[in-house]
Amino acid sequence: MATTMPRLEDFTLTITMEQIVNATIGVTFEALLEQLGPYNERPDGTSLQMKIEPWPGGRWYRDLGDGNGHFWATVQAIKWPTLLEFCGPLFASYPLVSNVQYRLSEEDGGTLIKFRHTALGFIEEEHKKGVVQGWTYMLNRAVERAEKSGRSRVQ
Repeated sequence: MATTMPRLEDFTLTITMEQIVNATIGVTFEALLEQLGPYNERPDGTSLQMKIEPWPGGRWYRDLGDGNGHFWATVQAIKWPTLLEFCGPLFASYPLVSNVQYRLSEEDGGTLIKFRHTALGFIEEEHKKGVVQGWTYMLNRAVERAEKSGRSRVQ
């Protein structure tokens, strides 16, 4: 009987995205925190009830009330308004560690967001397929939030 050896690619995930935002870096950073936290939702509009404690060691988690929820990550690094980095299992309820980075810089009269998610561990195929859609949706919503904000908008 032949067996197939797992490959490293079976246990890793890397997603990168870049997006220009027509808003100042401060407004963009605040919009990102709002979108990842209280305004976080699935693409169908269902609230994820997320909370972020925006300081090193702070939690990023789903608060389902009455002490129920799901731990997503720890704030590994935060440098207002240029870096937000998380480390944790995120959406997974299986052996997985992820590092998520949002790096912001002023560019082209606005803000450039560089996003990277790397993960190591068991990653279900369904999650591999859905995670790109989820991150893209969250990033697009944060960009919309920043650009619609009347706060310190780039002219």
